[in-house]
Amino acid sequence: MIINKFEDIIAWQKAQDLAVEIYFIFKDSRDFGFKDQIQRASVSVSNNIAEGFDRMSDKEFVRFLYIALASCSEVKSMLYLTERLNYLNKEQTKPIIDKTNEIGKIIRGLIKVLSVKLI
Repeated sequence: MIINKFEDIIAWQKAQDLAVEIYFIFKDSRDFGFKDQIQRASVSVSNNIAEGFDRMSDKEFVRFLYIALASCSEVKSMLYLTERLNYLNKEQTKPIIDKTNEIGKIIRGLIKVLSVKLI
């Protein structure tokens, strides 16, 4: 399957959904440093997928997918902190953490497919 625009990439779509969810969850948070960091990290996932795709090079796309994957892991790590800081409980974070795991798997799959093409 040939992807003609980044909007067709499932990982990008799911990462956009994740960012919207993170924004809604933390919109009223008074911990401005934490709020800013988790929101920026969540937006970074889809933005790096989009930017990498539009570099028009598989090698560059892979590089940006790794950055997107790292941002996804950052969001996941911060979600664990929300539990420890009592901002959210496990029942609230589990479905979101599951989404980060799913997005990460999709990104890893893209990296694998693209990396094989580079050999």
